[in-house]
Amino acid sequence: MQPRLTLVTLGVADVARATAFYEAWGWKASAASQPSVTFFQANGLALGLFGRADLAEDAHVEDKPTGFSAVTLAYNARSKAEADEVFALALAAGGRLLKPLQDVFWGGYSGYFADPDGHLWEVAWNPFFPLDEEGHMFLPDHQS
Repeated sequence: MQPRLTLVTLGVADVARATAFYEAWGWKASAASQPSVTFFQANGLALGLFGRADLAEDAHVEDKPTGFSAVTLAYNARSKAEADEVFALALAAGGRLLKPLQDVFWGGYSGYFADPDGHLWEVAWNPFFPLDEEGHMFLPDHQS
């Protein structure tokens, strides 16, 4: 098996509102989007926004508030300056500040915000996980 993550779908309360947030943050909705689901291209994977109740129904699980989901999404930047820019754009688009960008114990720079549905995003610069020219991150032991 080839390890692969191709699509991350976030269950949202209001697809139009969530789409507006991500577009205001600078993401571009795909032509594959429909009123009930929005798709965004993100390098080699896609991000989907789908109604929370509909997503629960599709997965055959109960839709119930979970509080902290123990999952975060991350935007890794090429520099501290890029991290500052991306973080500021997210907050200006309506993201809720959780932890300001700061130098962190592991040697990088990161902060957290929540999107309008409470999904947690980390914006980070990690000097140990550099990005290639297309913005792809490869772990140190990655074999091409």
